[in-house]
Amino acid sequence: MKRFQAFRRCAYCCAGAMFFFSMWLTSAGAEEVSIQASFKPDSANPQRNKFKNDTPPSGYCASFPQQCIDNEMFSLRVPITFDSIGPITANHQDPRKGAFIKVPAQWRTLTVVHEATGEQENVQVRIAGIGSTTESDDVISLVGGGDDYRVAHSQLWGSSWVYAPAPCSYSGVGYYNPTWYAFFWKTPAEGACVKQARFNVPWLRYQYLDFAYELVTPNPLGMSSGKYIGTMNYTLGPGADFDMGDIMLPSSNSLTLNFELDVLHTLKVDVPPGGNRVELVPQGGWQSWLTQGRKPTRLFRDQTFTISASSRFKMQLECEYSLDGQTCAVREPLTGHVAPLNVGVSLPPGLTNIAGQPVNRQPLLRNGGVVQMFLPGLYVDGKPGTLHFEIPASEVAEMIQPGQQRQYSGRVTVIWDSEVG
Repeated sequence: MKRFQAFRRCAYCCAGAMFFFSMWLTSAGAEEVSIQASFKPDSANPQRNKFKNDTPPSGYCASFPQQCIDNEMFSLRVPITFDSIGPITANHQDPRKGAFIKVPAQWRTLTVVHEATGEQENVQVRIAGIGSTTESDDVISLVGGGDDYRVAHSQLWGSSWVYAPAPCSYSGVGYYNPTWYAFFWKTPAEGACVKQARFNVPWLRYQYLDFAYELVTPNPLGMSSGKYIGTMNYTLGPGADFDMGDIMLPSSNSLTLNFELDVLHTLKVDVPPGGNRVELVPQGGWQSWLTQGRKPTRLFRDQTFTISASSRFKMQLECEYSLDGQTCAVREPLTGHVAPLNVGVSLPPGLTNIAGQPVNRQPLLRNGGVVQMFLPGLYVDGKPGTLHFEIPASEVAEMIQPGQQRQYSGRVTVIWDSEVG
């Protein structure tokens, strides 16, 4: 009976993917917020291979969460105010001399960089909505007569602030009192959204800046574990990214979004009890050889294992014996005869080779390189794979000799390695 030992070592890493938006005040000339998102494989939902935005919402989405869930957007409120530098005249012809709002609604791309490896990925972001609370004199005093503040706000601006001028769109949100009106507009396209004052407005203020944003994040399954960081910078003021016209000037002239993506991957391999000792046998066992003298032509063993993987990984071998420096071998100690041992792997659906093909009996080598890199198309959670061990048929006749007892053995270490940067 010929036998050898096979041991495995699994290098597995746990890292998580996070986008991280926290807010803090900086100097008067700049405002910064931080966006945090995370990716961690979920065995209850293995098909979901997206980052989760973990940034606590503020502003519009905090007050009206269902509106944002339905539209897959998030919002933040920052303490940036806009104040008029002069009165807004009735029926002004220059749209920039009144309530003029234009935001960066088109997709923009930023690069995030892995802190340890320098690997780069792209994130896309766009401003999907804008809101604030407008404040001015009592609207009844501005338009004259009546006591219906809703009607007075509409008379002053031609329509209620809840109704967004194109290309902005209605969000369903608006509430008011005699001196202010809180609003939020969606921004499906980039362009100036303008309201014309129908009466003189001596002063106007936007009390804060609410903005909604949408994200397109990288595929986390193709990213390394660890933290990626990057920034997106916006300008504020006349002609800037956030442009409120020539009358309304901001308290801060820049807004910086700091992104943090923290990727937490899983690579876990389990071999059943006793699976670390593998015995090579002929097809159907040794009975034909022992009772009929029929020499086997094949010695092999398939060893199953289970794998959970959410990131790319490579496989390679460490061998006690080798004839060519790349493949393993087994040795018979009395004669010193060494026979080559082929080791291959088959992986479950969802894991492919670098060409995107299923992995079926792919040979493993001591120096695996890129050929032995494997990629997940989805999170594979506890699925079965197989290690294939076999002596080449051309070597079997030499190993098995009538009347001679021989026992071949050798240690083989199979490595699953997630460190592939």
